[in-house]
Amino acid sequence: MRIVCLDLEGVLIPEVWINFAERTGIEELRLTTRDIPDYDELMTRRLAILDEHGLGLPQIQEVIDGMEPLPGAADFLAALRASYQLVILSDTFYEFAEPFMRKLGWPTLFCHSLQVAADGHIEAYRLRQQDQKRKAVAALKDLAFQVVASGDSYNDTTMLAEAHAGILFRAPNNVIAEFPQYPHTTEYPALRAAIDAAFESLAEG
Repeated sequence: MRIVCLDLEGVLIPEVWINFAERTGIEELRLTTRDIPDYDELMTRRLAILDEHGLGLPQIQEVIDGMEPLPGAADFLAALRASYQLVILSDTFYEFAEPFMRKLGWPTLFCHSLQVAADGHIEAYRLRQQDQKRKAVAALKDLAFQVVASGDSYNDTTMLAEAHAGILFRAPNNVIAEFPQYPHTTEYPALRAAIDAAFESLAEG
């Protein structure tokens, strides 16, 4: 059996934190795992900034409600699911992702959750598990799946390394330069072609 694992933000939907930064004018919230590899460091910084400005989940969800998946993402996923099993592996949160999942046809999503107070203040974040993308791919391999994975950020690279084949999609230049072993694509037709080619190579091997 063949399964495709995809990152969410940057691959299928816009970066939530970047859009929120643009709405609020808080430049530091533009930082993502493309910039800071350590996810705990990044989220600790984000929550501190939210506290400093008196912002919480309702304000973030208001921005999310006005966002759409990236152009072509829904059609890309629909075509992909006709040929392969699909799992979205993301370091976003279920509280952020639900509107996008509805617009993308409810694909399977593994991500994290937030601890939110009654007034909407985000008190903490709860990781489903450390290094969850890599561990999910490893578990799928243990279930005898052939796995091809694609992502765009530092926090995707362990997933790409664990998969039978990894592909970067619309990654920034710093990630491309540090991980030249992975092919890089920027459009959905090219990503689909790279996924198909990876599975064909695995079948031949």
